[in-house]
Amino acid sequence: MFLAGTETTSSSVEWALTELLRNPEAMAKVKAEISEVVGPNRKFEECDIDNLSYMQAVLKESLRLHPPLPFLIPRRATQDTKFMGYDVPKGTQLLVNAWSIGRDPECWDDPFEFKPERFLGSNVDVKGQNYELIPFGAGRRMCVGLSLGHRMMHFAFGSLLHEFNWELPDNITPKSMNMDESMGITARKKQPLKVIPKRA
Repeated sequence: MFLAGTETTSSSVEWALTELLRNPEAMAKVKAEISEVVGPNRKFEECDIDNLSYMQAVLKESLRLHPPLPFLIPRRATQDTKFMGYDVPKGTQLLVNAWSIGRDPECWDDPFEFKPERFLGSNVDVKGQNYELIPFGAGRRMCVGLSLGHRMMHFAFGSLLHEFNWELPDNITPKSMNMDESMGITARKKQPLKVIPKRA
């Protein structure tokens, strides 16, 4: 249980930071928002999360493109079912591809582009009510650690952005960053993110 919670949180934060480093304008916006809400004289706190709409949008967009578990927990059909024109026999094991849903052009404009702004003023959330964005699953079998994971991911990400400025090593540019995925318990970066933190 702890492994699942820490692995998914750390990989989600790594992907979000990677996307921000590839998109300097989004990085500047989220840093400015955190500076305005939190300020320089105190630590980032959990109560700040609700006041950081752009940071929330960044994490939603990152989860859309890089869900921690590309395939949700398998399901089994309990009876013969007809779904969207397909016959699904009883006993069929079903895998929900959250990675593909997050990149579906029927659900998203420019599905392969990192655009946190798509979530500003939007009611789409990751809590299982909007089926176009289900990184934690949906329904009775959604992730039991959703509330904790959601808070911890925002808290860790916000703290890292508040305390440090992040720079790429000299030999790497935003567009040359490796975005390949490696499948394991989670969909991690194939090449771990290497960055230089500098005190903010």
